[in-house]
Amino acid sequence: MDQINCEIPVGEVPTVHPGNETSSSEDPATDTGGQQDKEEDILSEEAYGVNSVHPPVQSQTEQTDGPVVKGTVDKRYKCDQCDYSTAKKSNLHLHMSKHTGHRPYKCDKCEYSASRRVDLYRHMSKHTGDKPYMCGECGYRTAVRSHLSRHMRKHTGEKPYKCNQCDYSASRKEHLDHHTAKHTGDKPYMRGECGYRTADWSNISRHMKKHAGEKPYKCDQCDYSAAQKCHLDTHTAKHTGEKPYMCEKCGFRTADRSHLSKHMKKHTGD
Repeated sequence: MDQINCEIPVGEVPTVHPGNETSSSEDPATDTGGQQDKEEDILSEEAYGVNSVHPPVQSQTEQTDGPVVKGTVDKRYKCDQCDYSTAKKSNLHLHMSKHTGHRPYKCDKCEYSASRRVDLYRHMSKHTGDKPYMCGECGYRTAVRSHLSRHMRKHTGEKPYKCNQCDYSASRKEHLDHHTAKHTGDKPYMRGECGYRTADWSNISRHMKKHAGEKPYKCDQCDYSAAQKCHLDTHTAKHTGEKPYMCEKCGFRTADRSHLSKHMKKHTGD
């Protein structure tokens, strides 16, 4: 398969079509959404400076042509707060920042901070508007290569992440992690400043916007802004009258996904 080069020549935009998406270390077994897999493929903090915001580029020895076969890597470094393990001590230090709340990478344009340089790079695209990776099927653009790989699963229908306790499967590892927490009740991710805990790492990023006061999602029809895109989508529906969320049992429709979840309890009896 063709692999998208991380260094994009000026004026050129990498395009991916279903079936030709990159098989880099980020997809699918090392999807950006999946935190443990993601951390295995990112250069350790010692390898780059705190102030740099350029995307990390893997060395040839760290790149893989596909999913790593389980059992071929000795993951001797284990987190004592969750089930994460890794073959690299530096990756364990990086992972521990999730539990400790250490976020050394600071944005020089706003109050955002991150535990990993790659997350700061992704955030900076909000300020620069740079989105060099494009889907050839629908025109979707993104600043992050692995986000394009993840997006392509919408076209292919691929759901490589399987629950080992039921028949649930997901296209993204964090969706599987979130689902698995329903079975285990585990909430391994904690924010040190306030004690907030969650089963889903992405919730930490959303939660931190409450502390920072960051509201990057702006309504183009009024002065409303939101910390989460889903909140902007719900607000925008007030302007458009759109109600995209529908109950398959009775036809109830709503502009707010959480309202549909509440409605469904009438059918389930929860």
